[in-house]
Amino acid sequence: MEPSKPKFTYKTVLFPLLGLAGFFIYIYFFQVDLGSIIITLQTVNPLLFGLAVGCGLLEIFFFTFSWRVLACSLDIKMTLKRAWLYVWYGIYVDILVPAESVSGEVVRVYLLARDRCGSSGKVFASLFAHRLLGMALNVVVLVLGIVLLSFEGLGSSFVFNFIICVAVGILAVIVVLMVFALKKSWSLKVIDWGVGFVAKVSRGRWKLGFREQTLEMVSHFHESMSQYSRSMRVIGESLFHLAVSWFFSLSVPYLVFYSLGHPVSWSVVLVTSAIVLAVKSIPVGVPFEVGIPEAVMTTLFFALGIDAALSATATILTRLITLWFRFFIGFVAQQYLEFKPALPERSSEKTKNVL
Repeated sequence: MEPSKPKFTYKTVLFPLLGLAGFFIYIYFFQVDLGSIIITLQTVNPLLFGLAVGCGLLEIFFFTFSWRVLACSLDIKMTLKRAWLYVWYGIYVDILVPAESVSGEVVRVYLLARDRCGSSGKVFASLFAHRLLGMALNVVVLVLGIVLLSFEGLGSSFVFNFIICVAVGILAVIVVLMVFALKKSWSLKVIDWGVGFVAKVSRGRWKLGFREQTLEMVSHFHESMSQYSRSMRVIGESLFHLAVSWFFSLSVPYLVFYSLGHPVSWSVVLVTSAIVLAVKSIPVGVPFEVGIPEAVMTTLFFALGIDAALSATATILTRLITLWFRFFIGFVAQQYLEFKPALPERSSEKTKNVL
């Protein structure tokens, strides 16, 4: 049975709006003058803000390109356009579903399986490897940020300790995920436990078919991960495009501050963006898309010496690009993909003609 498709109803924007309301309640208790925020918003440079919007779009493009390099190396058939639409669809669901860290990947697995682009095990391997590369870059950005902060004399001991804890936490998650990726026997033990639980809940009706399908997927997954370990060129190419994506991602808040006439140090942008993305990237299924990121960004900007009203204004403008703008583009991509499902043979032919 296919999972139900997201529909645009009043509930579609309910959680984002509740999160946004929560953020404004937060800055009210943070004693930020809303009048000062409005005055600061009026000073924004449209040209520089438009450039920040362009960087946000380029971030998604290179993110897509990075993932597609990994996917195509496993003979997953999809054009760059199709991959780009899949990513936008995933972003849309990320915003709607309170499990941002994994929902987008689940959607892409479903879409690629539905459009017969490749086996679920291979698709999952491409997404898993891409997530690991992103988390590794996250650690690099955090380390670079803390080095720059120390040279510039910004931040407090609490901020430095917090950054170190986040970096260590990400590294720990990377190690755990890599162990399960390389140890097939461990994965099988987890599957046996999961199959036993499903069999108990379903009273034995799903046990055989569910276990066979899961074992086949796990087999394809581990074969794909072994293939990646022997293809450093593919990993390097994907990592390069992902690094470019990170550059454009970090450029968004930097240009937002610049558009407000208050340029900030790159160290502030590196640390703040990396911490927000780090928490969102850890696959624990927490609702972290609306409300909490705004509060965290504003608090970190303020802790790093930026005026409270300016911090809140820059956060609002940044989230207009990285949340609301993406929300509507993702909705358009979702509608397009549902009304125009991929034709496997056409997708296969086009793939040969795409970089």
